[in-house]
Amino acid sequence: MAPFSLMAASVSCLAKSFSIFSCTSALARGTTVLPGTYFNFSLVKCLTSQASVPPKRPLNAYIRFVVQQKPAVTRQNPDVKAVDIIKKIAHQWRLMSPQQKQPYEDAYKRDREQFQVDFKQYQAKLTPAEIQQQALEKRQKLAKRKQIRKKRELSSLGKPKRPRSPFNIFMSEHFVEARGTTVTEKMKTLMADWKNLFSHQKQVYTQLAEDDKIRYKNEIKSWEEHMVEIGRSDLIREQSTKKTTAKTTEKVKTKAKAVKSTATRKTTKSNSKAKAVKVTATKGKSTATRKTT
Repeated sequence: MAPFSLMAASVSCLAKSFSIFSCTSALARGTTVLPGTYFNFSLVKCLTSQASVPPKRPLNAYIRFVVQQKPAVTRQNPDVKAVDIIKKIAHQWRLMSPQQKQPYEDAYKRDREQFQVDFKQYQAKLTPAEIQQQALEKRQKLAKRKQIRKKRELSSLGKPKRPRSPFNIFMSEHFVEARGTTVTEKMKTLMADWKNLFSHQKQVYTQLAEDDKIRYKNEIKSWEEHMVEIGRSDLIREQSTKKTTAKTTEKVKTKAKAVKSTATRKTTKSNSKAKAVKVTATKGKSTATRKTT
């Protein structure tokens, strides 16, 4: 009896596993509908959800409208670029009335409320190490965005480009005819060619680099002076600010020394005058005493 019961249990386990396997394969194919007894929602939720990935933020009303209208506008204008298609959709959005925009706003509000609930649940499951890592990544992203914004601002204000190195000048001159199909291969071949150059051949590019340094020095000086004039001294380099502060401190020190020297001269003059008056007074007293005698 024992072997028979053991065999029956193994057969039942095999049948259950086969049924689950058939259900999951049908789910992957998407051709058949699974019965309710074999569809385990908790299993599917565990397989699809990732604890380490935060929930995505919902799309706002305008982005929803763009996503909805983009396929139709692309079909109507197959020869138009993607940027121009987005411009057309943005123009349509601006012409819409608030009543027409209201369904997109309502959908965004619903998704935002659900996102807040999901985000709170996600944060409750995080460990302290994961929270610290996320805070570090957020600070790095903010610093990167700040750097990109500053770079764009400097380019819009016309900040001169940094001086190029001798190899950069050589690479810009010979990049088009360099061997290789990709950028990396061309860079490697140019580096090898640069190493094989003689010293007198490299001297030409070093001289060009020195001239470029002089150009940058003159341009950056005039640009920084212009930035000071328009009230953007925060964009000046740290070295130049240190130099300007040093110059101002030196000027202040020289002025203080000059004031001190004039004050000492005045005091010495006043002291000499007082001494002269004292001497004359003593002389007058001596003459008076002589007369009386």
